Amino acid sequence: MPSGSLAGTSCLVLGAGGFIGLHLCQALVAAGARVHGYGRAPAFPEAMPPLRWTSGEFDDTEALAEALRGAEVVFNLLGGSIPALANRDPQADLSSNLVASVRLLELCGEAEVRKFVFISSGGTVYGVPRVIPIPETHPTDPISAYGIHKLMVEKYVGLHAQLNGLRSVVLRAANPFGPYQSPHRGQGIVAALIATRLAGRPVRIWGDGRVVRDFLYVGDLAEAMLDAALYEGPEQVLNLGSGVGRSMLDVVAAVDATLGGTGEIIFQPGRNADVPVNVLDNTLIRREFGWKPRMEWEAGLRLTADWIAATYFPAR
Repeated sequence: MPSGSLAGTSCLVLGAGGFIGLHLCQALVAAGARVHGYGRAPAFPEAMPPLRWTSGEFDDTEALAEALRGAEVVFNLLGGSIPALANRDPQADLSSNLVASVRLLELCGEAEVRKFVFISSGGTVYGVPRVIPIPETHPTDPISAYGIHKLMVEKYVGLHAQLNGLRSVVLRAANPFGPYQSPHRGQGIVAALIATRLAGRPVRIWGDGRVVRDFLYVGDLAEAMLDAALYEGPEQVLNLGSGVGRSMLDVVAAVDATLGGTGEIIFQPGRNADVPVNVLDNTLIRREFGWKPRMEWEAGLRLTADWIAATYFPAR
């Protein structure tokens, strides 16, 4: 179980300007860490806490090397293309994200980084599940380019841990949701559904709506990342999810209940890259970290809906 404190620890957040990165930076600053954000400009700078900032791309080796100087803990949220883009052009996604990820690990070794935390995809690396909920010991047979690439990065993280002694933790995260998630990015079904309903448009669902997913409030995800930075146990790969499965029809119904209305649903042909069900077994991370999801599903939806309404529909 993690012990100690991140107070005064030099933490570099790669991809700090994104949805998860913003919440992670907030949590780190609240914990007293010395935070350095790296990446593209924050989408919501007004919510970013005071920290050191470096603007840079994932493939900018010189800027990354400079940002890594003095970093004790590195959180990697870069290379986060979305599944649709990765599947559309796997070669481009592979060359841009995997190559950059391997180079990053080499730079971390040169900078003598103490701890490396990587967010992988619990929703895609396992493929079609043989058991539910899915444990970390389940075979990894992804059926999408996105899942394959995430798994490859995991393997290189493990390789550098074995060969170069880089202490690392890979968190296979479920589908995060919460405030500051853009509903227009093409990833994040909860935010997209809320914005669609607020706009008065029909919801479009791939398949018959019975596809099941695991959803995790972003604040709980950020808390687990802080735990990962302090963790000194033997496990290197851990699922990070709620352990509860919800169908797309369930999610639409919950969003409608939160907003106090209903609307049309349009069913579209299913996609080959979508597994029918994905629910993560979180037994290991509960045992090793002492972590558990704290945000109730309905309360998280309310916070998310209130933020999207205020940000994108202020006249309502």
